[in-house]
Amino acid sequence: MPYSSTVSSRGLQPTKVVSAQSDGKTFEQLRQECLQRKVLFEDPDFPACDSSLFYSQSVPINFQWKRPLEICQDPKFILGGADRTDICQGELGDCWLLAAIASLTLHKQTLARVVPHDQSFEDRYAGIFHFQFWQHNQWLDVVVDDKLPTVRNRLVFVHSADNNEFWSALLEKAYAKLHGSYEALKGGSTLEAMEDFTGGVGETYETKAAPDNLFQILQKAQERGSMLGCSIDITSSAESEARTSTGLVKGHAYSITGLEEVNYRGGKIQLIRVRNPWGQVEWNGPWSDNSREWNMIDRAEKNRIMQNSLDDGEFWMEFGDFKANYDRIEICNLTPDALTDDTTRKWEVTMFEGNWIRGSTAGGCRNYIDTFWTNPQFKLTLVDTDDDADDQCSVIVALMQKNRRRLRKEGLDLETIGFAIYEAPNEEDHQGKDFFRYNASKARSKTYINVREISQRFLLPPGNYLLVPTTFQPHHEADFMLRIFSEKKADTQELGNTIEADLPDPPMPNPPEEETDEEKGLRRLFQQISGSDQAISARELQFVLNEVLARRKEVKFDGVSLNTCHSIINLMDVDSSGMLDFQEFKIFWDKLKKWIMLFLSFDTDRSGRMSSYELRIALKAAGIQLNTKLLQLLGLRFADSNYDIDFDDYLTCIVRLENMIRVFQALDKKKKGVVSMNIEQFLFLSMNV
Repeated sequence: MPYSSTVSSRGLQPTKVVSAQSDGKTFEQLRQECLQRKVLFEDPDFPACDSSLFYSQSVPINFQWKRPLEICQDPKFILGGADRTDICQGELGDCWLLAAIASLTLHKQTLARVVPHDQSFEDRYAGIFHFQFWQHNQWLDVVVDDKLPTVRNRLVFVHSADNNEFWSALLEKAYAKLHGSYEALKGGSTLEAMEDFTGGVGETYETKAAPDNLFQILQKAQERGSMLGCSIDITSSAESEARTSTGLVKGHAYSITGLEEVNYRGGKIQLIRVRNPWGQVEWNGPWSDNSREWNMIDRAEKNRIMQNSLDDGEFWMEFGDFKANYDRIEICNLTPDALTDDTTRKWEVTMFEGNWIRGSTAGGCRNYIDTFWTNPQFKLTLVDTDDDADDQCSVIVALMQKNRRRLRKEGLDLETIGFAIYEAPNEEDHQGKDFFRYNASKARSKTYINVREISQRFLLPPGNYLLVPTTFQPHHEADFMLRIFSEKKADTQELGNTIEADLPDPPMPNPPEEETDEEKGLRRLFQQISGSDQAISARELQFVLNEVLARRKEVKFDGVSLNTCHSIINLMDVDSSGMLDFQEFKIFWDKLKKWIMLFLSFDTDRSGRMSSYELRIALKAAGIQLNTKLLQLLGLRFADSNYDIDFDDYLTCIVRLENMIRVFQALDKKKKGVVSMNIEQFLFLSMNV
């Protein structure tokens, strides 16, 4: 009897801000409680103790946790506006985070979301502050108490140039809490923090090896409200913040604030506007302030371009000079929920969450063809081309591994990750090994690398594509999030989400007078085991299966459990006697022969065991198609440490599945007991019993 069900796999939708506190209480609830009790907040989730500082070493010096009121007389949350001078690095190697905070101060609306202004040391002060960060498709509101680590009454980590300003120190503390400790913040990339401040996706371009349409990419990014930065590489620490003869600063983070094309000497010239956050020290070459090039363009065009320029620290450059002088461009593309309504254009974004689970979906990269196909697979359909391209669609694919910074204290670090894109066949099914053996990828990530998120922009013609995110090596576990940014709406779906069962009713055995020699032999075996009641109990079935299967040298076999035999009887017992008569035993025996043949066909190395990665197609050959979530569960439950499944575990698995599917079909037909449960939930619960 066939059965089919598809579990929805639509991309995740952006969510509202949720409290990150373990008790679920919001900042306002906690502050109000403290005000009513007339006490200052002490955070039970991130206490003022050594474990909040370090996880891999003892605290090297004697820290004292102090509130700002204990450090200075007149503490301020923000003093005279939040700007880059408020961010001075302390004794922690988190300059990547500080660079992102400095960039954040240039985008006041985004800053106001990360650092809410509804808090201070004056109005309704209760020793509690809060900040908002984006984590894996949701905005978290992270509260902290205002106890900060000090030595000799000075802040040890991030601090402001003004000794009585504390927003940056408290922001760093909230970010440390998000990741488990201050030590967890050691080492990272500026884009990682920028993504956590905006929910965006980062891209990096080397200007000396950039695509030909880099200027157009930057223009579109600006139209979509993206945050743009650039920098000049240094070859040694001695060059850090060294000034060039043209007024630029090496190893320094600049912001890109504008792009224009102007008529100049009978042609078009591309200009880019750059800002030095110092507010001074500017480019002194062509198109700099008061350079003669400005006198060669139309006055109205000059006024239009210059009207939004800042007085200090901001300057224009010809785009060719920009690429010659700067080495790196960073783009943080923002998601629609992080943008204002007046943003000219917005990205279309789809998000999925998934897992690489050893034994089932941790297949590794294409180098490991036997398991590569078992990785999660996603279908991408591109229909509408870009506005400025007749036959191309812009797509950014971003693959992020989740929670790895927090997992450092458990000895887990970043996995090496990447992805491949194939032209997809018409069928909507999870593709098998042969597809990847005989089809080359259409596009892929430039490299496999151990970063939190790897992202890349592609120009693809309209069509159907198959996207496969992977770790580099198989059997490496991690949770991931896949985001797809496209200029026009794209259809996306996770493959392998269909649950189907095609379990035809078995043919009835021949009557005794028409039995074959094999059936007569089987009857004699049955009569020998069953005794006078002419029925086989679970214990008798266990005895005969163990005797027969122990003689099959081609399968590894540890013995069929009594529970499995009960499951077999439940599956085959038509008359509900709790035992098997000969007809039922005969039908089961035919099934057993088929299952043995299937098992041996997927035992590719003739080891007597089947790889757990082959379970998807082995079950499908038996008439059962499961989705990825259930296959992951079965892999964890039945595979050994080498990701192999013995025949007795395979038999237990397939009998229980067929049993549960038939039960679900019967209940679903009667509409009893499963009104609010789909087949995935039913099987998931059943296999966990």
